[in-house]
Amino acid sequence: MKNKSYIGISFIILIFGIIFIPKIINRIKNGSVVQNDRMSLSNEIVKEDALVTIGPAPKFELTDQNMAKISNKDYAGKVYVMEFFFSTCPSICPIMNKNMIEIEKAFSAEKNFGIASVTINPDNDTPEVLKAHAAKLGITAQNWHFLTGDKDYIFNLANKGFNLYVGENNKALGNFEHSGLFALIDKNGNIRCRKDKQGNPILYYDGLEQPGVTAIKEDIKLLLKE
Repeated sequence: MKNKSYIGISFIILIFGIIFIPKIINRIKNGSVVQNDRMSLSNEIVKEDALVTIGPAPKFELTDQNMAKISNKDYAGKVYVMEFFFSTCPSICPIMNKNMIEIEKAFSAEKNFGIASVTINPDNDTPEVLKAHAAKLGITAQNWHFLTGDKDYIFNLANKGFNLYVGENNKALGNFEHSGLFALIDKNGNIRCRKDKQGNPILYYDGLEQPGVTAIKEDIKLLLKE
C-alpha cells in the first residue's frame, strides 16, 4: 500500500511538471513574472516598450521661484524630472545641479519637457532664495521650477510619496540627508524607468554619475516620442 501511495504521489508531481512548469518558464522568458510592490510605489510593474511603468507619481502643489503655485497638473502632457535638493547643500547638490543643467540643455527646445527641483530646506529656501539660486546657476529656462513649501508636506512627498529618503541630521553636511536620485515621470503622470542588467527596474536614475545622466537622457527621448 505504501509503495502504491508513493507511485500515486509521483504521478501527480509528474503531471504538474508537464502542465505547469513550461508555463512558468514561458512567463519568465516573456518578462511577465516580476517583483511586486517594489518600494511600495505600485502593486504592479508593467513593461511598455523599452521602459517600465512603476506607477502614478504622487500629486503635489508647491510654490516656485517666481511665487507661482505649481502642481503636478502643470506637468500634464509633459515628460519631467523631479529631484529633492537644497540650495545650501555643500556635498552632492552641486553635482546634481550640474548634471540637471546638462539634462535641461539637451531638451531646452522641447515644449513638452520640464524639471521640478524641490527643496528639503524650505525654512531657508524661500522663493526669493530659490530665484537667486537659479540665477547663480545661470538658469533662465521657463520649464524648470524650483519649488518650496511646508517642510512636513515636502518630507511626506519625498519619503512616503516617491520613497526617496530625505531627513534632517545635525551630523550631516548641511544638516540634511537626501539621495542623489532623479525621478522620471511620463506625459501621463507615471513614474518610468529602465531595467538593470539583471532585469530589475532601477526605479530612479543616478543623478551623480555620468552613466545615470546618460541613461535618463536616452529615456527622456523615448518618452517624448510616446
